[in-house]
Amino acid sequence: MSAAGSGPRAPRGRTAAVALAITLAIQMFTSLAATATSVLAPEIGRDLGVAPKLVGVFVGLVYAGSMSGSLISGGFIERYGAIRVSQVCVLLCAGGVWLVTGAPAMPGFLVPALAAAAIVIGLGYGPITPASSHVLARTAPRSRMALTFSIKQTGVPAGAALAGALLPAVAVAMGWHTAFALVAALGVVIAIVAQAARPLLDTERTPARSLSFAAVFAPLRLLLRTPVLVELAVAAFVYASLQVCLMSFLVVYLTETLSYSLVAAGFALTVANLGGIVGRIVWGAIADAYIAPRALLGLIGVAAGSCGGATAAFGTGWPIEGILAICAVFGGTAIGWNGVQLSEVARHSPAGQAGAVTGASGFITFSGVVVGPPTFALVSALTGGYRTGFAVFGALTVACGLWLLVRHRQ
Repeated sequence: MSAAGSGPRAPRGRTAAVALAITLAIQMFTSLAATATSVLAPEIGRDLGVAPKLVGVFVGLVYAGSMSGSLISGGFIERYGAIRVSQVCVLLCAGGVWLVTGAPAMPGFLVPALAAAAIVIGLGYGPITPASSHVLARTAPRSRMALTFSIKQTGVPAGAALAGALLPAVAVAMGWHTAFALVAALGVVIAIVAQAARPLLDTERTPARSLSFAAVFAPLRLLLRTPVLVELAVAAFVYASLQVCLMSFLVVYLTETLSYSLVAAGFALTVANLGGIVGRIVWGAIADAYIAPRALLGLIGVAAGSCGGATAAFGTGWPIEGILAICAVFGGTAIGWNGVQLSEVARHSPAGQAGAVTGASGFITFSGVVVGPPTFALVSALTGGYRTGFAVFGALTVACGLWLLVRHRQ
């Protein structure tokens, strides 16, 4: 244990509030950074001469990096502290975004530069959830565990909502390069601000913690030996695939298929993410007080998959109010499930290992995210549109939700 843990302790209520605030801010920024390229895909594609559909490949590489970052994060979190790891991750995301802005200056290395930027962003994004789980598992009140995790997880749709609301307007006014530069600068600010919380929250470090190859896979082996954790990981694999496809392809779908403007399509994504924010808080409160978390996850999956089917049916004659309403419910379910799932993973993890086990679970979650966008893009390319992608992924999510409900009854 580090000497940092021997000083006077702050009141538990203050510690919990600081932990939630800083982990929420970090989550919001990394989500914004990971979503920025998807939001501005039409502008970037036009400038660089690449098809916007290739955003699926970029997103897949982001989450390939996230898989690795999530899996290896446990040892680093225990050795250096969750906040220190989060600061490094924020700077990695900022650096990856900055690298995207420099890609046009390297015409002979455009594809490698974009691929490297995606992986760097992913390496920064992956450990954020395990790090925050490590902090919240020991600071959140047990009676409000799901709600606390859900509030922190609102940072994902909140960051994406900011991307959808602000980045298109900045790109139209000053260019997408400026929009990305501002995102990178914000990351530096967040990393500096997080330092103030480190003395309070990084108090349980183990400087002698081994970072061996075997230690990396120990949490994954533990997860695979625990049936309830396997169940939660499988659900996250499927749900995360639909979630990232919604966030990655909604703007391109609306602009290319329904001829929406970039700003209007970005607003629809913002509505979906605002729905996700509300959904995460509501589902967390319900899971703490009314419905068993795994049963609730099943109901959420059925609803999210149904919204995927409704999105596939969008037409040019549909009123904008109806489309936005479906986007809100789609976001509330397909984006709103994470906090309930993560709180259950933390609840069923051995004491002191919530971060490591969450990292192993995140490895499986991100593998679904890696598979999702390229598969969605392939299905869309083979069928001539994005409708089939939303329909297929929606059906898979409904099936998974029904499976969870059956498992709960058993």
